[in-house]
Amino acid sequence: METALEQILTKSYKAGMIRFMAEHPEAFEEAMELAVIDKPPYSWRAAWLLWSCMEKNDQRVQPYVNAIIDILPNRTDNLQRELFKILFNMELNEACEGRLFNICLDVWERIHKQPSVRLNAFQLIIKMTRKYPELSNEIELLTQEQYIESLSPGVKHSISRLLRTL
Repeated sequence: METALEQILTKSYKAGMIRFMAEHPEAFEEAMELAVIDKPPYSWRAAWLLWSCMEKNDQRVQPYVNAIIDILPNRTDNLQRELFKILFNMELNEACEGRLFNICLDVWERIHKQPSVRLNAFQLIIKMTRKYPELSNEIELLTQEQYIESLSPGVKHSISRLLRTL
């Protein structure tokens, strides 16, 4: 039997989902739990909704950061993309950043993955490179033609803009 949140995730438009979360703050934890378990179609929808409802460095998300990083390599492209967005808005410790950086590199280098997933992984790579400038040598290797050619024009443009910010 579906919970109220699960029903909202499959039967409402985004505005209705956001309204539900505002009216039921207790549902945030259920949404976090759905985002980290493998329960299609709820998991990626919950993560998508959380990204829209969370605050920067949201303390309600913090207890789930390690679990999110742990599951990232084994999730679908859609869920990976949304989890990357959540993690982008969090302040992570060095250990988490190191693990996440390696996952992002792996995702970026998989040219068959959805361009939007790869873009979100690259955004995290750039964010960590700004914090740790010694990683900037990696960027030149990661932006070779073999990694860029399979991207859509819009994603290529976004990558170019990100590179100009370094």
